[in-house]
Amino acid sequence: MSDAKPIYVTQPHLPPLEEFYPYLQEIWDKRILTNGGPFHQQLEQALCDYLGVEHLALFSNGTLALVTALQAARITGEVITTPYSFVATAHSLLWNGITPVFADVEPGSLNLDPARIEAAITPHTTAILPVHCYGHPCDVAAIEKIADNYNLKVIYDAAHAFGVEDAGGSILRHGDLSVLSFHATKVFNTFEGGAIVCPDRRTKQRIDHLKNFGFVDEVTVVAPGINGKMSEINAAFGMLQLKSVDAAIERRRQIDARYRARLAPVAGIRCVDRAGEKVANHSYFPILVEPEYGASRDELYHRLKRHDIHPRRYFYPLITDFPMYRGLASARRDNLPVATAAAARVLCLPIYPALADADVDRIIDIVAHG
Repeated sequence: MSDAKPIYVTQPHLPPLEEFYPYLQEIWDKRILTNGGPFHQQLEQALCDYLGVEHLALFSNGTLALVTALQAARITGEVITTPYSFVATAHSLLWNGITPVFADVEPGSLNLDPARIEAAITPHTTAILPVHCYGHPCDVAAIEKIADNYNLKVIYDAAHAFGVEDAGGSILRHGDLSVLSFHATKVFNTFEGGAIVCPDRRTKQRIDHLKNFGFVDEVTVVAPGINGKMSEINAAFGMLQLKSVDAAIERRRQIDARYRARLAPVAGIRCVDRAGEKVANHSYFPILVEPEYGASRDELYHRLKRHDIHPRRYFYPLITDFPMYRGLASARRDNLPVATAAAARVLCLPIYPALADADVDRIIDIVAHG
């Protein structure tokens, strides 16, 4: 065991505490803590400007945003989604009484495979719920074509994709809605938080009603809404975080490049490639441990942990291995060979702005030499 401090897969990016005091003072002075206060309104506009989108509704967390996005789009029946994600993706379907239908992923990007999406469509299919896994964009053009051909909605789980752009601009502009997470582990965090990117003002208005119990005014309720509002403290923190997010992403890029350069010669270690994004956010650093490496993924995982380095096996187990999903016909492993293989081989190495080059090199040396 090393005497060095533990290194976890991520660490929240935080500004100096003293820089947050003026924001707190303003909240204390105004005594507005929630219900779309000044910082909430400022952050919605600031994020629209930063992300290059027209309309955005803030939420207290990304999971509530996913649940509400499905409600806002009036999704029912069956929805095709990925088994290779965090459980919130599929849980949001169950919370809405929707049946998830799992389709396999592409071996390169580990995003939903458009060919497998089309093969999974039934008369009960109403929508597709893809994930921009690790912040690498899905094949949005192919998914849009399928959705248009079969008259399906597309809700993107973009929890990993803050700030990601393709050749045409923000990746968040695709689909009917895109959902972001601002959880503490994300590239941009508000402690807890999330947002739905909306295509027009009318859709944003419906979402704003749904996240506030369905209220339009003091005496009018138009929908069975939920309480999904972001607080003023979270929104104020988001305003402060926006000031340093570019520097945080740049540091992530440097770490990503260092890993790739030094792991390239290591037999049996495959770094997951980018998926055509013009602007990446380097939110995760996944590797696949192939048979040529000479040790299994789990052996490498435990070797790193013995050095007080704590990677994560994102995403293992697959969503389809959990008891609430494994009884579904689409959850069979023979339906998901690529995802099943990836879940057995993937390891996300530590990446966060405060991670020192010396620590990155130590991780690389352990991976490369044991």
